[in-house]
Amino acid sequence: MSIEVVTITTEQLNQILQKEESHFLDFKAIEVKPGKLCKFISGFANADGGELYIGIDEKTVSNTKTKDWRGFADQESANGHLQIFEQFFPLGDGYSYTFLRAEGHPGRVLQVTILKSRGVVEASDGIPYLRRSAQTLPITTPQALERLKLDKGIESFEKRTIDVEIEVIKDSQVMSEFINAVVPTTDAELWLKKQQLIQRNKPIIAAILLFADEPQAVFPKHCGVKIYRYKTKDSEGTRDTLDFSPITIEGCLYDQIKKAVTTTIEIIEKIPKVGLHGLEQIQYPEETIHEIVTNALLHRDYSIASDTHIRIFDNRIEIENPGKLPGHITVQNILKEQYARNGAIVRIINKFPDPPNKDVGEGLNTAFLAMAKLRLQPPEIEERENSLIVYIKHEPLASIESAIMSYLEKHKEITNKIARKETGIRSEATIKQAFYRLRDRRLIEAVPKRAKRNAAWRKVGMIDEDSENAISIYEMYSEYERLVMEYLEDHEEITNRSGREVIGIDSGEDMKNIFFRLRKKGLIEIVPGKTRISAAWRKVQSRPT
Repeated sequence: MSIEVVTITTEQLNQILQKEESHFLDFKAIEVKPGKLCKFISGFANADGGELYIGIDEKTVSNTKTKDWRGFADQESANGHLQIFEQFFPLGDGYSYTFLRAEGHPGRVLQVTILKSRGVVEASDGIPYLRRSAQTLPITTPQALERLKLDKGIESFEKRTIDVEIEVIKDSQVMSEFINAVVPTTDAELWLKKQQLIQRNKPIIAAILLFADEPQAVFPKHCGVKIYRYKTKDSEGTRDTLDFSPITIEGCLYDQIKKAVTTTIEIIEKIPKVGLHGLEQIQYPEETIHEIVTNALLHRDYSIASDTHIRIFDNRIEIENPGKLPGHITVQNILKEQYARNGAIVRIINKFPDPPNKDVGEGLNTAFLAMAKLRLQPPEIEERENSLIVYIKHEPLASIESAIMSYLEKHKEITNKIARKETGIRSEATIKQAFYRLRDRRLIEAVPKRAKRNAAWRKVGMIDEDSENAISIYEMYSEYERLVMEYLEDHEEITNRSGREVIGIDSGEDMKNIFFRLRKKGLIEIVPGKTRISAAWRKVQSRPT
């Protein structure tokens, strides 16, 4: 197979060598057997994805680990590895392979990027592995394999039958109201069987959660909600800061969602906040609370004996749900991808009057958009070993200008459309005025040769990498370059911080651009062996002819 070859800079090479092995990263020498490497690829795929570098030696000297670049002599030398990888982990199916080369360093290092898999991935020995911290562990017991399948959503716990009589759901008050309101022309038992909610004359777990009057009595410790109110802004609540005994929300899933949302909002409305006119009521978008609570209860892992916990602090709400993200869903792609762990629950609850999941698959996006409309920070999602936490913080977004400059710290340019998305502002005119204010303060400039429809802005002094010459309207740059070169007449190297002190500017990004301009002119070069934090520049060294 054809593998891309990418040349990396000295700085990028140093960044790789400075990294430590972790839950998402591992390094191996070229002598490692392909079959052993398959275990690491399987482990990453079954966990949360990661990267594997083949061609980097690790040594320990005096309890200090060091890494050396020693890659394959050429692509053909790695054929044994690639053939096995392609057999078990085909290119483009959640796996990518890239050869990296670096000037002055031997050979090519094979970088394997592995995405979180939808299914269980076995290594070449037929055993699935799982990455845990910096370890790759075999899954050797039926219980461990079952747990992995449940985490992946391959096996659906909601579809397992439970040993209770079908009358628990067939004759319940919830079922009676549902049948009369939704499907009044059919018998409850016939409808339940048609929907596959009764199997082998036993109800499945989804049916208990949806239609039992008290699912918690049938399925204790697996389907409750607890709400806490802590009168503090600390990172954790304590017994001393607990405002009242935790509230337990029970009942069928439909009622549970409505009660949990209503109770949470009622508690929040009692939290005082100091405003311009004295104490004011704290405000969260109701859509955000509704969508995140709904999402939690519909998609939680009901195989885990734990409640959903809603913790209300003075400055945030935390919603912790049992279970990891299912299938291929990650914290990074959760707003773009869809995967229902509990497909039957999601489908059937949508049939209820005024269903909580009106826009199936759009709940979290609605929650994020509602926060942006109130100019609040977007929710944060954290995945732990056996749970998922969503933080809804009552923190204002930065000003429009700050949001634009923050975006430009990581991107070359920004358009009106992107700025509206980043800030939650719908008005093109409002964003345009923010661009003009930043332009007048000489912080951004229009990207040259862009028509109005494609107009974009960039930070002042940004280098056009596609041009031979640096493009800048910052008139002082040439003077700043002279000061840098004068400094290097008396010093061996200069850092971003010392450069700003010499020149008298505050912007680290502007300082970086000055260095890039001087490098383009062949006057300075990066000092090798430095990390990104301690990066430094020096005058170009004379090379032997």
